[in-house]
Amino acid sequence: MSILSALSLSRRPLVAFMIVGTFWGSFAAQVPVLKAGIGADDALFGLILLGTSLGLVATMWMAPLFDRLLGAWAMPVAGCLFAAVALGPALAASPLLFFVAMVLAGYCSGILDVVMNARVSELEARHNRSLMNANHAMFSVAYAISAVMTGFAREAGWNPAQIFGVVAVAIVLMALPLKMAVEPVDHEARRANRFPWGLVVLCGAIVLVAFFVEATVEAWSALHIERTLGGRAAEGAFGPAVLGLTMAVGRFSGQALTERFSEHAIIVIGTAMASVGALIAAAAVSPLTAYVGFGAMGLGIAAVGPVGLAIVGRMVRPEHRTAAVARAAMIGFMGFVLAPSLMGFVSGAVGLRWAFAAVAAVALIAPLLAAYLRRRYSQSP
Repeated sequence: MSILSALSLSRRPLVAFMIVGTFWGSFAAQVPVLKAGIGADDALFGLILLGTSLGLVATMWMAPLFDRLLGAWAMPVAGCLFAAVALGPALAASPLLFFVAMVLAGYCSGILDVVMNARVSELEARHNRSLMNANHAMFSVAYAISAVMTGFAREAGWNPAQIFGVVAVAIVLMALPLKMAVEPVDHEARRANRFPWGLVVLCGAIVLVAFFVEATVEAWSALHIERTLGGRAAEGAFGPAVLGLTMAVGRFSGQALTERFSEHAIIVIGTAMASVGALIAAAAVSPLTAYVGFGAMGLGIAAVGPVGLAIVGRMVRPEHRTAAVARAAMIGFMGFVLAPSLMGFVSGAVGLRWAFAAVAAVALIAPLLAAYLRRRYSQSP
């Protein structure tokens, strides 16, 4: 019942999370065909995906202003902007155009992501309960469904333009009803009190590690299954779908676990499981074994990112909450950018198996950050 009530309390931002999941689930399931369409090798494709980082960096500073200017209309407008650029990756016929498309997708996705996380954080403060995991779980549900449907569409002969066209229409239909009242901000208090950069950077770094692990599966699991393990298109698409499904389970479970266990314990246990899963994926000899690894990664890392955002939203002053969540989220989103690019470079040098093995080590950075956070701040997370 606690999960259902959390979903009910945050029903509007929840749909925004599903919008973001719908686009990126479809994108992940089309990585092999999109990569082939622009004639890029692993290293170049990883470099091109850095275009997303340019968009995300811009949103770190623009999203709070966008939110303040549009207020209640911020989510629907951000959703429609996202729909407007959804066709970009399909229409790009060269590496340069694909890079531009990823910049735009990263920017519009980031704007919506910051706004929806800020709305959830406001609801958490208003109702004095954790809601982040339930909302991030719905991102994962939408991501998994979108990846599976995209895989079937590819098997049926649909091209990327047709698939992303459907995605764009779905985004608009979901975005239009998302007008939502926002919490008033005490601007005098915001100017008088120093912004808590130390806390924001630490929490953002934890989120970055979580999103880094997640993004490796999103961007490279389909290619790992189809190229390294010889799977078909539908089998490749099922890689990111497994991640989405297991992350949904992990986040729904995390919603309940945050009411019973410390946030530090959730981070430690989750990242350990994700590390083991990455090693299984690296050593996989069949798509089924890879699915087990991707599933363990999803279950383990699922709650870590939302917990990091929940910590910063809980510990900062109300007048800094939106900006603090925005900054922490933007630091975290860099994981979605760095992972595909670094995976591309490592894969180009020593292969995808070693790239996934490296992710196992990266996952273990988060518990170290969480331990320092707990010692550094008197209010233990």
